[in-house]
Amino acid sequence: MPLPTPKPRRLAHTREVVYRGYRREDGLWDIEGELRDSKTVGFEIPGEGIWQPGQPLHHLLIRASIDTDMVVREIAVAMDAHPHGPCPQAMASMQRMVGCTMGPGWRRAIEQHLGKVQGCTHLRELLYNMATAAYQTLVEMRLEGDRSEPPAHLGQCVAWDPAGPVVRREYPLLWTGRRTGATD
Repeated sequence: MPLPTPKPRRLAHTREVVYRGYRREDGLWDIEGELRDSKTVGFEIPGEGIWQPGQPLHHLLIRASIDTDMVVREIAVAMDAHPHGPCPQAMASMQRMVGCTMGPGWRRAIEQHLGKVQGCTHLRELLYNMATAAYQTLVEMRLEGDRSEPPAHLGQCVAWDPAGPVVRREYPLLWTGRRTGATD
């Protein structure tokens, strides 16, 4: 279903974000995030550089290697394009995320270890959604597991309402048959 037809306009900025998940032969999982910003017109940041139309202003990559419990075991970062000289200094602080779990408290851990001037806004943005990409990547492993245990996504959206048809079909032992938040 497309969006409604927009008013007349001109493209000014494009942000592309891609996540990829890989199952490694050693039992770990690699979750990769890539962010690329570009403009449709050339511009200059005084003292930093000149960018041509379509040339990336930001091109950032993160690979987080996680175990089956979604604990970060390794992290690698690259900044192929960035607007300011000090930007690459943020890469070293990314190692503070090793040992953190992509689950409840993930955003809090990112802010604690990389918040404000400790890190890079754009790297933090990539990290936030790496957890959901990781969750989607590990789904094949979870599908092989115990279907009587509540999955983390249960009750987190309309499709996974414990009283809804998807839970009734996929997790019949967990189906409540009653709407979440319903009152008597």
